[in-house]
Amino acid sequence: MSLTMKLALATTALVAAGQVASAQVAEGSKLNTVLERGSLLCSGHNGSFLGFAEADDQGNWKGVDIDLCKALAAGLFGTSEGNLEIVPISWAQRWPALQSGDIDVVIKVSGWTQSRDTELNLAYSTPYFIGAFQAMAKADLGAEKIADLDGGSLCVAAGTSTERALATFLESNDIEAEMLTFENGDELRNSYYEGRCDAMVEWAPSLAAGRVDAPDGADNHVILPDVIALEAEGIIVPEGDADWLDVQNWMLSSLWFAEMEGITSENIDEIKASPPSETIAKFLGNTPGYGDRLGLSNDWAYNMIKEVGNMAEIYDRNVGDGSPYGLPRGINSLYNAGGVFYPFIID
Repeated sequence: MSLTMKLALATTALVAAGQVASAQVAEGSKLNTVLERGSLLCSGHNGSFLGFAEADDQGNWKGVDIDLCKALAAGLFGTSEGNLEIVPISWAQRWPALQSGDIDVVIKVSGWTQSRDTELNLAYSTPYFIGAFQAMAKADLGAEKIADLDGGSLCVAAGTSTERALATFLESNDIEAEMLTFENGDELRNSYYEGRCDAMVEWAPSLAAGRVDAPDGADNHVILPDVIALEAEGIIVPEGDADWLDVQNWMLSSLWFAEMEGITSENIDEIKASPPSETIAKFLGNTPGYGDRLGLSNDWAYNMIKEVGNMAEIYDRNVGDGSPYGLPRGINSLYNAGGVFYPFIID
């Protein structure tokens, strides 16, 4: 047998072995727990986090994070209907709820910080959103920057990286201001609107949404230009569960890949019926591999996109032009549209 033939056979054997191994999910993985239970327990919000996790009077949830929960459930079970439970929790409850098993995954615009990474045994996905922490103040105060609020009070969410970043910012800039903290997002906004504090410090997309929803009108509030900190938001799972983390990363990549390839919830059946490339055929489950490697069905990405659409659709209806908030996507766009995000390579 020639050396070339031996190398070819060895390569084939290694590839085959890799495919078998990669399809074996670790016994203790959360992925197995969720699949055996038949439902996903995903983080919600105690109140509303505008554009990302909002509940109406009937308990119906919507938002970017909610759609990611739905996408994950659809990928796991074929549909989120009957297979997804949104568990309302506060910011401070995120980590205890994950560690106790009350939720399976944190999809709650959560930033990657050193203490969370090293002390709380958390693992982060690739980021799916980037936003700044800023302050919104009453327009009649005449403040043009946070330093103009020296001696005043600032409302901020308790137990968040926003709270810590604000404390650091105030100290670094010698600004004396009282920080009033709130566990509930609705309480935070209402306290600001009712005048309990001079300004509200939050994630910039939420501030913009809150300004649109202000009971006394958007013109009575101004978002100050100071960037307190910039934060990349990711999905969080317990550390040491590579299989469960892989599912989160490839879910996000699938949403970006579908967007890049022009695959939407509206045209996905047409494209699946006649895929334009072998890669897209694999992506949509026409040929095997894309799900097998993760311990999922091969049409898992098809099921996600069919239910919630691609990442552009998710953004648009929740915080973009299709929402009341109309936030420009900017840095959160794909790399080929002026943003920083991109899908992984499907091979």
